[in-house]
Amino acid sequence: MNTDTTIWGIHAGRTGDADEQFLKQSVVAIGWQEMGDLSALPADRDAFKARVAECFPQAKPGAIPNYAGQLYRFVHEIKPGDLVAYPSKAQRRVYLGQVTGAYRYAPKLGQRYPNLRAVKWLNSFPRTHFSQGALYEIGSAMSLFQVKNYADEFRAALAGEPAPVAPASEDETVALVAKEIEETTQDFILKRLEQQLKGLPLEDFVVHLLHCMGYQARLARRNEPSVDVIAHKDALGIEPPIIKVQVKSSTDTASHKDVSALYGALSPSEYGLFIALGTFSPASRTFEQSKPNLRLIEGVELVDLIFRHYENFDSRHKGLLPLRRVYVPEALQDAQG
Repeated sequence: MNTDTTIWGIHAGRTGDADEQFLKQSVVAIGWQEMGDLSALPADRDAFKARVAECFPQAKPGAIPNYAGQLYRFVHEIKPGDLVAYPSKAQRRVYLGQVTGAYRYAPKLGQRYPNLRAVKWLNSFPRTHFSQGALYEIGSAMSLFQVKNYADEFRAALAGEPAPVAPASEDETVALVAKEIEETTQDFILKRLEQQLKGLPLEDFVVHLLHCMGYQARLARRNEPSVDVIAHKDALGIEPPIIKVQVKSSTDTASHKDVSALYGALSPSEYGLFIALGTFSPASRTFEQSKPNLRLIEGVELVDLIFRHYENFDSRHKGLLPLRRVYVPEALQDAQG
């Protein structure tokens, strides 16, 4: 096996619906059927971009070069003799094959995936045969991509040889995947809160979150400046500590002036809690450190509280933030520490 042979990763559609076409027809294929016969386009990327923009007028500007690049590569950069790695969702196996033909447009063989390349499937392996890093690389969000970091591992599998030393440890790869999932979910929650809960609705959300955390909470009277929510542990709200909460639904940076206004509304026995979807200025954080009865919670910290208490949310608030629990491997050094 030539160690310089290019390996391409490819998916059988978003849900793996072209799996049967791949394996029974001995091809790899991509969709974008609206584009027609790609061989009719000039062999330059700008022509592909123009055609994508014409066929998909609703596509975001950043998506156009992405789509065009994948299509151009499928037609002009993949060569006979190149290898392909196809992770079958249906069979939970990774198929490795060799490209044997040039690009062809054959809508009769696959109406949804009419852009084809003939492939000779060489072997298939259970997903457990490969390292987590290799599986992560061929799990790319794109339909077509070049496998680079773990290409030697797939070549070794075809040659019946042990996998070479991975470019990153299993723990590092697991941590990377987990971090990406966490950050994506954080972005989703913050965007959802910003778009759906402007002003008073976010205050209602904070009241519900505090209830789930074991506090009694209610909206403050409108004549109490800089205070949106009152929280306490006792049922009547007459026993200390009393917590006065300000809620800022904007993602802008909260200033020292905003924080000082909340603090000015506190009596000596009360606590202040400022919850913001955005961040706090350095001066605000310095002010917080000097006040033992003041706590500032920015967007990312708010998401952490939501994660911890989400199971206690009622159906209305779970509907607002539809989340599903996902388990990911824990890095071994953390698990054993």
